[in-house]
Amino acid sequence: MSLTLVASNRAFGGTQFVYRHASSATSTDMQFATYLPPQAEHGPCPALIFLSGLTCSEENATVKAGYQRVAAELGMIVIAPDTSPRGEDVANDERYFLGQAASFYLDATQKPWATHFQMERYITQDLYDLVLEKLPVQADKIGITGHSMGGHGALTLAMRHPELFASLSAFAPVVAPSQVEWGQVAFSAYLGDDQAAWAEHDACALVQSRGWKADMLIDQGDADAFLETNLRTPLFEAACQAAGQAATIRYQPGYDHSYYFVASFIEEHMRWHAARLG
Repeated sequence: MSLTLVASNRAFGGTQFVYRHASSATSTDMQFATYLPPQAEHGPCPALIFLSGLTCSEENATVKAGYQRVAAELGMIVIAPDTSPRGEDVANDERYFLGQAASFYLDATQKPWATHFQMERYITQDLYDLVLEKLPVQADKIGITGHSMGGHGALTLAMRHPELFASLSAFAPVVAPSQVEWGQVAFSAYLGDDQAAWAEHDACALVQSRGWKADMLIDQGDADAFLETNLRTPLFEAACQAAGQAATIRYQPGYDHSYYFVASFIEEHMRWHAARLG
């Protein structure tokens, strides 16, 4: 696999890159951003994958989250992929929670989505293998986090592929997609009517059927307009308690769903991951 450089910018002694590459999983070109801290010039570093949410691309976290300063201090590589395949030939929908920029990080089985919407395979195979081959990443020290739909992706991909990830956190994740509008629309379109298939991509179901091998950190703003309708964090809190899953779930007073919220707590999450990645 080869990388095409799209952009590079110096930041805090390291460099923020954006790359494009061909993906066999999505059958499209894909873009991802990666920040290489100064320490990466001297050898492999631990890495954190950040999955963004609905309507977003790799640019949202790169520009708005403000992780570069802390990444430079910690010697941590940060990798931010796009949220879906894109292009004129890629299926789409007028609703913002389905189609391009709304993949829900799963492998679609239904037409017309199955042709390109293979995002679980993209993240866990194409992107994962590519960064290990092309970037100075320590293979056994990769964590995953994400925001909103990306928080859903972080939780579900980590529980479905625990051998790939060593640490896990999320910001305002969609934790019960089978029970909320965003998830029900997406799951019906991508996976059909098979409720068992839905459960394999639902964090509340997965924490009881598979669990996570270690602890996890979740931050949720208590002024988030989506909390009661589409995020439903208390359901995941109850599922973790029922399953005996170690999880730190924090409700941050006054914070909403925006990247102001993410930027306010990204440093704590990165230090939390760094402590577990070593």
